[in-house]
Amino acid sequence: MKPSPLRLLPWTTPEGNPCYLSTDDGDSLLSRLADDIEEAQVESGEQVLAGARAVLGDRRAGERAVRFALVRTTEALQDVLRIAVSRGARLEAADC
Repeated sequence: MKPSPLRLLPWTTPEGNPCYLSTDDGDSLLSRLADDIEEAQVESGEQVLAGARAVLGDRRAGERAVRFALVRTTEALQDVLRIAVSRGARLEAADC
C-alpha cells in the first residue's frame, strides 16, 4: 500500500516553518481542524479583498490606508496560496 502524502497544514511553526500532517484518515480531528481553518482563511481573504478594493476605489485614501490594505492583502494571499498548494497536492495524490 502506498503511503498517503503529507498534507501541508494552514499554519506554521513559531519559527515560520511549514507544518505537515501524515494521516490516512481525511476525517481525523486534525484534518477537520485544518479544513475549518482553511475555510476561515478563505472567508477572511474575501473580506480583505473587498476592503482593499474599497480603499483603492477611494481617491482620497491616504498612504497609510493603502499600505494597510496592501499588507493585509499580502497576508491573505499567502494564506490562500498555502491552501491551494495543499489542496493541489491532495488532488494529485488522489489521481494516482
